[in-house]
Amino acid sequence: MEIQLTNDQVLAMAPDSSSASAGKKLGNAKHWKNLGVSAEALWGECQGSALYQVRVELASLTSQCSCPSRKLPCKHCLGLLLLAAGSSVPAAEPPEWVTSWLAKREASSTRKQEKVEKTAKAATEAPSAAQLKNAEKRLATVKKGVETLDLWLNDLMRQGLASVATQPASFWNQQAARLRDAQAGALDTRVRRLAAIPNASPLWPEKLLAELGKLALLTHAFQQEEQLEPGLREEVRQLIGWNLTQDEVSVRGETLRDDWLILGQVLEEDERSKAQRTWLIGARSGRTAMILQFSIAGQPFPEHFALGTHQEAELTFWPGALPQRVFMRSRLGEIAPLKDALPGTNNIDVCLNDIAQSLSRQPWLEHFLCVLRGVTPICSEEGQTWHIRDNDGHALPFASNDGWLLLALSGGHPVDLAAEWDGTLLRPLGVLVDGGEYVLLGRTN
Repeated sequence: MEIQLTNDQVLAMAPDSSSASAGKKLGNAKHWKNLGVSAEALWGECQGSALYQVRVELASLTSQCSCPSRKLPCKHCLGLLLLAAGSSVPAAEPPEWVTSWLAKREASSTRKQEKVEKTAKAATEAPSAAQLKNAEKRLATVKKGVETLDLWLNDLMRQGLASVATQPASFWNQQAARLRDAQAGALDTRVRRLAAIPNASPLWPEKLLAELGKLALLTHAFQQEEQLEPGLREEVRQLIGWNLTQDEVSVRGETLRDDWLILGQVLEEDERSKAQRTWLIGARSGRTAMILQFSIAGQPFPEHFALGTHQEAELTFWPGALPQRVFMRSRLGEIAPLKDALPGTNNIDVCLNDIAQSLSRQPWLEHFLCVLRGVTPICSEEGQTWHIRDNDGHALPFASNDGWLLLALSGGHPVDLAAEWDGTLLRPLGVLVDGGEYVLLGRTN
């Protein structure tokens, strides 16, 4: 049996380039014993400094290895997937060390469902006096922090943006720390990001003013939250710092079943953490969704996704005015490669109008999935700037190291492109070329 993944799709799951390189070396049958595959799992034993037991659950591509590596997936798991993607693995009954692992995962899933049901039941009950008191205390603390932020923003604007041109990062971090102490963690993050804007580009005053404006709009919305419709109020609270657990989202969020196309990922890093956005679109609904995961202090991301594939699944959306963030509630079908035309638009203006409509409902959105059909990559005469152009002659700039690769893949002809738009530039995620092959872009491994 051959797994329906390409080598590129497997390597896109690697936590770093060294794991990808080591995984390639292990994608050879000479390193393996007792290989097998069933409807639920893929497994094998890899000979290294010891004989390591490697297993992969096929529905979710969750893997486990007996090696001591803390990386997920480790090089042995990558090697097994590469071997299965390139050659046939014999169908067999899984050994005990695989069936026991699958049984543990099933038991864990049952416990999670019971926990969700418990959370749902608790949500229907009236909060206790202690819970009400704690909620009121936190609200008062956050409100005081937001009022202090509002005064700080007013002072900054009175002094003029030139006053921050030479300010050190500590100028911004001190204000961010006050917000963290006020239990407004999301505002803390927003203020810290402002430190990178001054003098970073010729247009930095305009960019800083825009970010300060969105921050002021958020503080004013929070101060008048009782007047907001429920979805927007929910969104504003999350943007201030009220985080929802996945169990709470399970109870309060909308769940949508669809054939979900997993189009690509964007990874952002700072000195403290990594953030990964995985973009999906529903084949039937056309709904876009984003799975956001964080890695702190080098820890692996909780879930891994085969990019450039599709799978029947249920996604649950975080509640809000314009739900975008999701988690994968359940996987209901096999993982298969993308081959058909992508669900999107062939008109850039339509795409931008949809984004404008989204911003009118939730003005703090920063990233959008754009699926553009029949667009052509074009390069400036100097060979330094790239654009995507539709059949009507409208164009959008894109930032990518893959400009020449995208041009080569397209042959100068129209292609279907998935990309992330940040309001200024497109970041290509993948392209569907002639013959139905989906090629990932923007990957570092």
